[in-house]
Amino acid sequence: MRNFCISFLGFAALLTVPGHVQADWPGAKYLDEQVENAVQAGLTPGAVVWVESAGEQLHFSSYGSRSLMPQREPMTRETIFDCASLTKVIATAPAIMMLVEQGKVRLSDSIKTYLTDFQDSTTITVLQLLTHFSGLRPDVDIEPTWSGYKTGVNLALQEKPIHPPGTRFVYSDINYILLAEIVSRSSGVPFHEFVKQYIFDPLKMHDTGFLPPARVRERIAPTEQLADGTLLHGVVHDPSTRMMGGVSGHAGVFSTATDLARFARMMLNEGQLDGVRILSPLSVLRMTTPQSPGQKDDRGIGWDINSPSASPRGDLFTMASYGHTGYTGTSIWIDPISDSFVVLLTNRVHPQVKTSVVRLRSLLASITAATLDHVDTAAVRRIRLGLEQHDVPIVSNVLSGLDVLVSENFQQLHEKKIGLITNHTGIDHLGRRNIDLLAEAKNVSLELIFTPEHGLEGMLDQSEIADGIDSRSGVDVYSLYRENRRRPPVELLQGLDALVFDIQDIGARFYTYITTMGYAMEVAAQAGLEFYVLDRPNPINGLTVEGPLLEDGLQSFIGYHSLPVRHGMTVGELAHMFREERSLDLDLKVVSMKGWSRNLWFDETGLPWVNPSPNIRSLDQAILYPGIALLEGLKNYSVGRGTDAPFQFTGADWINGPELAALLREEAIPGIRIYSRKQRPDASAFQGSEIDGIQFSIVDRNSLRSVQLGLAIAAGLKRLYPAQLNLEQTAKLIGNRRVISDINQGLDARTIAENYSDDIEAFLARRRPFLTYKD
Repeated sequence: MRNFCISFLGFAALLTVPGHVQADWPGAKYLDEQVENAVQAGLTPGAVVWVESAGEQLHFSSYGSRSLMPQREPMTRETIFDCASLTKVIATAPAIMMLVEQGKVRLSDSIKTYLTDFQDSTTITVLQLLTHFSGLRPDVDIEPTWSGYKTGVNLALQEKPIHPPGTRFVYSDINYILLAEIVSRSSGVPFHEFVKQYIFDPLKMHDTGFLPPARVRERIAPTEQLADGTLLHGVVHDPSTRMMGGVSGHAGVFSTATDLARFARMMLNEGQLDGVRILSPLSVLRMTTPQSPGQKDDRGIGWDINSPSASPRGDLFTMASYGHTGYTGTSIWIDPISDSFVVLLTNRVHPQVKTSVVRLRSLLASITAATLDHVDTAAVRRIRLGLEQHDVPIVSNVLSGLDVLVSENFQQLHEKKIGLITNHTGIDHLGRRNIDLLAEAKNVSLELIFTPEHGLEGMLDQSEIADGIDSRSGVDVYSLYRENRRRPPVELLQGLDALVFDIQDIGARFYTYITTMGYAMEVAAQAGLEFYVLDRPNPINGLTVEGPLLEDGLQSFIGYHSLPVRHGMTVGELAHMFREERSLDLDLKVVSMKGWSRNLWFDETGLPWVNPSPNIRSLDQAILYPGIALLEGLKNYSVGRGTDAPFQFTGADWINGPELAALLREEAIPGIRIYSRKQRPDASAFQGSEIDGIQFSIVDRNSLRSVQLGLAIAAGLKRLYPAQLNLEQTAKLIGNRRVISDINQGLDARTIAENYSDDIEAFLARRRPFLTYKD
């Protein structure tokens, strides 16, 4: 492919700085310190930073080295960087908006209006491509290898959505491959020529474009050294763009801090710079206004506003700001409220991809924002007003069943002798123990306490737990996690009027707290006792239902009832289901929550978080647990117990982490980032031994399906290491013979899930009569 793209003028940075430079910017010391620390720590060989506010260049510096191999070279302010995904917002998105202004493209049109050879019949709009709501997967396949721009476009044209368009955010390079082709076909000009002619040249971004010529190679920061020893130097890092010949809508642009500063200045000036208009003010406003359907305000047209990837905002810039990042270590963040922007350019992927500059981006933004005097206070007031008038509260004021019981002065338990089934999670919204509240309540007699797995304090991770006495109340404590005792002994219940269950569940079929509840309900029915359930939230929300249903023959202490892995019910709702479907002659009374709705995650309830068990130490781990724990029964496999990241890491001494991570990334599972990592567990499987594996980072919990992730891991392990995967060892966790067979046959996770989709539909119908709370 000929190079039509760049007229590099060399050292153009010296000609294009703004008119005034603030020499004594107070943030310089702190910014320099953070960037230099990052270089010293090996997070990146070097960096270039540009900070500007209200037309003043506050900071423009280079740090560290441009290259470490084949020889070390110093970083300069004129260094040219592979911008990676910044291509999306400095080239592709504005090119589309130009065509919108010219009446050649309409955002609401189906892409088949412009790409008539797009193979799928699903209606995807141009806007859905721009905002990553097309439903298409993240990238085209790069194996087996192929080459050519047209080949890459043809592969994208053959893609089919993995989700219905408009329903889920999936960050997709395929979207921008297609958008670049829309630009080419609608304008009649090859994409790389269009952006040069209509964006880069008019903005005098002379060091910006695709396919940098050999004469500027010495100014280019190299990126990765590939496995075959090739050093990417002046060649695009993104593999699919590289296979397309260096030009694509999602990556391929090279640029300098000076040129990117000109682009950011144009955006702040509502589409014009130095008397040249690139975009209309309304186009800039539309691009930087949240567009995401049915989601929290997170994405504009191309630009990131408030998603999990918005690390360059830092802690102080407002939600009116916007920006984007590039995989190679580049970023821009623009804040209209303070008329400022921060450009950070690094080549953190040189010579290998092993570090992150996410934290550095955030720190630089906060340092910058803290020093700014030019703030549009009227705009800030409008933002505050919008938050105050928002229809949905950021945090709900949920009252648990215990809170409701306390507010009613325990009237439902008046003059009753009770046995309490609880643990450390049984607290009210003020953090007070249910044990203490009941012991102090008038006309209620707390006779004894029963505890589930992990004991009263929730700290014990052992096979059997002894009885004891609660030191504060003096009440006897009986363990229901002993070899010969999983149910409350009937003889201990003599003289009681009721059993009260108050434990925070996690929302997974094999979490044993709900089995303890089910067993206790059976005993209460046998003994003729009332059974109270003080309801609590499903912490991983009450909408998402997924995973295979437990089938007959695989019931156990980790599988009490015919439920999918992720059932989306509260303990109170489950209690109603257990009584009805197991035909229990039980006087069941559920004290319902107030203020909880099915869409809420635990951190949106306002209730205090307590680690429900020793290895669930955060909400993210609870979200991942239903999927990662599917394979915990394997004897030669770690789910992260004994590490700093239980259920956020899996590994074994027979796993190749990079290999498995690469395979799982091909599955394009929404909402999750996967990367390789080594760990040395200090307990459980592989105690004391370093093992290779994969780490998980949730980026969008609403789109993540953790059981799908777990099935993808199982399918990947079967494909890569079939001799190591004895699924019979974990059959009671998977709970379904057909799923085990599907994994053994080599089916992928989506096909496996499709095979039990009818079971899920039947379960949704089964559970409907027992649901207490609205959507």
